[in-house]
Amino acid sequence: MARSLYIALILLSLIWGGSFFFIKSLLHDFGPWGIAFLRSTCGFLFISIIMLIMRKPFDLRRIKWLPTFVVAMINMALPWTLIGFSETKLASSMASVLNATTPIWTMLVGLLFFGSVFRRIQWVGMGIALVGLIILLGIRPGSFMTVDFIGFAAMIGATMCYAVGSQLSKRLLGGLTMYQLTFGTLLGAMVGSGILAFTTERVDVTKILEPANMGALVGLGIFGSGVAYILFNYMVLKGSPEFATSVTYLVPATAMIWGYTLLDEPIGWNLIIGLILILSGVFITNRGGSRSKGKAAGIPG
Repeated sequence: MARSLYIALILLSLIWGGSFFFIKSLLHDFGPWGIAFLRSTCGFLFISIIMLIMRKPFDLRRIKWLPTFVVAMINMALPWTLIGFSETKLASSMASVLNATTPIWTMLVGLLFFGSVFRRIQWVGMGIALVGLIILLGIRPGSFMTVDFIGFAAMIGATMCYAVGSQLSKRLLGGLTMYQLTFGTLLGAMVGSGILAFTTERVDVTKILEPANMGALVGLGIFGSGVAYILFNYMVLKGSPEFATSVTYLVPATAMIWGYTLLDEPIGWNLIIGLILILSGVFITNRGGSRSKGKAAGIPG
């Protein structure tokens, strides 16, 4: 892997680590679909301005709009909404740790639908991550789990969306620059989430002008969506979906610090041990590598 890919990985982890805090703060005034709409709108405006300033070609005819809209909904609008909903029931630090399972789901999706083949060490890694998940959720004899089940299911649903979306992005939207890919998917996410936000939720646009919300939208929309997805798409196109989603190794640590310092969220022993086991399992699983059947996997070396 090129050094620039690892630099992008570190920068993205720093940006997305704060996203869970910004989502939590915006939930006081907006619903999950509304947050997804505002986030994608800010990101779309940012990438449009950047492309104009840098004179990057939009080349709208080159963008395959139907696949782009599908990827945008699966990889952006829907998981952003599910994360927002999950944070109405979970601490932001807990949500970030559950988000760290994304590479596992990405590899399973590759196995089931894109022809990837796993080695024994990868199954061992998944087993370790599963143990970490059980500890994180507080599952013990006589008790199913101590974490809110609906919030847990929503967060796992978001990670599954990221897993499917990153694979589809690599296969359906190849040939676009990272700027065109970011522009097209953010536009699709803005339109899709906007329709659902204004038909299912009450969106009070006057709340946007409040200083706290403006700051959160800058952090979540411009950095968490615009800058972040330029970096993410760069890693998908120049690296692989598995490498790009490995950003979730680093996000929980920064998110836990944000949650502890700014939201007074407790960091319990089960959160720390669960995080260590999940990240260890994910690391082992990815380090084991994978084989592809023919060209279906489409993962470069």
